[in-house]
Amino acid sequence: MERHLQELCEWIVGQGHEPTILVHQPAGTWRSSLGRVNGIEVCRAGCVAAPLYTPLSPNMPWHLSRIIKRTNPQVLHFHMPNPSCFWALLIPRARALPWVVHWHADVSANMPDWRVRAAYQIYRVFERALLARSTTIIATSHAYLEASAPLLEWKDKVDVVPLGIAETSANMGQPPTWPRPAGLRVLGVGRLSHYKGFAVLLDALATTPNASLVLIGDGEESTRLRAQAARLGIGDRISMIGELDDPDLLAAYAAADVLVLPSLDRSEAFGLVLLEAMRAGLAVIASDIPGSGVGQVIEHEKSGLLVMPDDARDLAIALARMNEPGLRLQLAESGHRRWLDTFTLATSAESVLAIYRRASAGHQPAATPSD
Repeated sequence: MERHLQELCEWIVGQGHEPTILVHQPAGTWRSSLGRVNGIEVCRAGCVAAPLYTPLSPNMPWHLSRIIKRTNPQVLHFHMPNPSCFWALLIPRARALPWVVHWHADVSANMPDWRVRAAYQIYRVFERALLARSTTIIATSHAYLEASAPLLEWKDKVDVVPLGIAETSANMGQPPTWPRPAGLRVLGVGRLSHYKGFAVLLDALATTPNASLVLIGDGEESTRLRAQAARLGIGDRISMIGELDDPDLLAAYAAADVLVLPSLDRSEAFGLVLLEAMRAGLAVIASDIPGSGVGQVIEHEKSGLLVMPDDARDLAIALARMNEPGLRLQLAESGHRRWLDTFTLATSAESVLAIYRRASAGHQPAATPSD
């Protein structure tokens, strides 16, 4: 979500517009900041903590109100899920503007943490109020829209706009070293969370002896994944290297044979890393998650291979097929063409800009109510 917001705003600046972004500081950073990044004004509101993955930013409503007063915007664009968006419901200056809600994902009812499931019963009240007040809702795929219970009531004002990514301008960095570079070089990229399904990928690797894995990312499942690799006896075929900067990540895509996105459920709403791999000309394997956009990004047997979620055997079969260089090349070339045809940043951003224009039509950004 953060990467998409950055690239979207950079593109909008390139079209002569002046977006302002309001985001959170990292948890524990109390002091707010205001600056410019690539021509974009960015306000970072202080964040005291982030319990249950929820940033607590007491001065967020003050910043939102002051930014609206100072910049006099024509539209507010909220990226959900993010509870801080709910402050707009209480701010007269915000309520005087048209709202666009970008629906990146539902809050899953299957979250393993019972506290999140309980908190959602309160969250959903404000979520519904935000959707009711919105002028337009953006969903990232038709599949996700059709399966989303929160969006069901508001389908008449939903526009489907797939995510997109731009041509990369970063220089290639240093690629990682695969533990067994002579075999199939498998790449995994993403936060090490339960729903990403990397535990299933390790189970599949246990029955794919010629393959080794570089896993890029950090998260709460890191310790469990290391222990699982040791228990399966495949620790010598797995390298977990944490986060990488953009140049080194590009080099990782270029050096791999296949990217695997083994996510388990609709918490994986779209799969932006799939686009990054397709842009790099890398073959992909992904979970065919019901109600997710992943199956609409990847065309099975054309631009990648889709496998059953949480099925290590099916994933191992797909990995074995990727040993064939001809298949990898065919899928990689088709995937790259699909990215160029459907999932570029310009294609996505032009649709969003058209939504802004439609939402703000007739709006007079003059006097706003006082708070």
